[in-house]
Amino acid sequence: MGWVESIQKAIHYMEEHLLEDLSIEQIAKEANSSVFHFQRTFAILTDMSIADYIRRRRLTLAAQELINTTIKVIDLSFKYGYDTPEAFTKAFRKQHGVTPSDARKKIGNLQSYNRLVIQVNLKGAEPMKYKILEKESFQVVGIKRTYNGKNGENTTGIPLFWDEVNADGTDDLLFQLNNGEIKGVLGVCVADESFKDNGLLDYWIATDHKGEVPENLLTMEIPATKWVVFEVHGPMPDAMQNAWKQIFSEWFPSNSYEHAGGPELEVYSSEDASNADYYSEIWISIK
Repeated sequence: MGWVESIQKAIHYMEEHLLEDLSIEQIAKEANSSVFHFQRTFAILTDMSIADYIRRRRLTLAAQELINTTIKVIDLSFKYGYDTPEAFTKAFRKQHGVTPSDARKKIGNLQSYNRLVIQVNLKGAEPMKYKILEKESFQVVGIKRTYNGKNGENTTGIPLFWDEVNADGTDDLLFQLNNGEIKGVLGVCVADESFKDNGLLDYWIATDHKGEVPENLLTMEIPATKWVVFEVHGPMPDAMQNAWKQIFSEWFPSNSYEHAGGPELEVYSSEDASNADYYSEIWISIK
């Protein structure tokens, strides 16, 4: 099964079971993917989490049923997975901007989220510069935080983590310690097989370092693997976010390589990250 087809199969599974207690493990299984990498890929491609997609689709269908039938709001609440009519009304109003009762009276406009269709985009006008390389294991030193990736804690926590590191001088220290082959400060995302059970992932802000390690820093061994390394040009954070989306929507679907499930690296130079020509890199382990 192709990469795009596997994602589409998972979306089809969600649509067919929207009114059931959906398991992220089963959804990822439909895509023949690990839980972590399916969630990450889905979020990059759609700019929303799986939970957001399911919630928006349920409330879209609930609104259609509300205005086209005489079903009671309390029955609609339970049908679409809410414990109380109050919880349903709160979620409904947040998405649609009106209460269920107003919607039934045709007061205000409803917001519809349609079923997703993943499409491959091949844009020759926006070439991607990359290289494939084999690299032996290497050591990074730095600090780490653990986040819950299933509830989206990482999406808000990681930018705050970087703010702290930039403010307290840790990034300056890491640049000084950088004496390995990869030049710069790294953002390293690590999620192992335990992610499917506890949803936890480690995020490191670190650097490639050989030699003695300061007492206040931790070390991690990055295993030997094959990497695809993408060049990223432009100011942060937009350039990095756009590059990730292009990688998953264009590069992977049109290449025979697959994500190997190892750590992902973002490599940042010491230059001004707001410059239009700022250079950074994305490293992904492949097979």
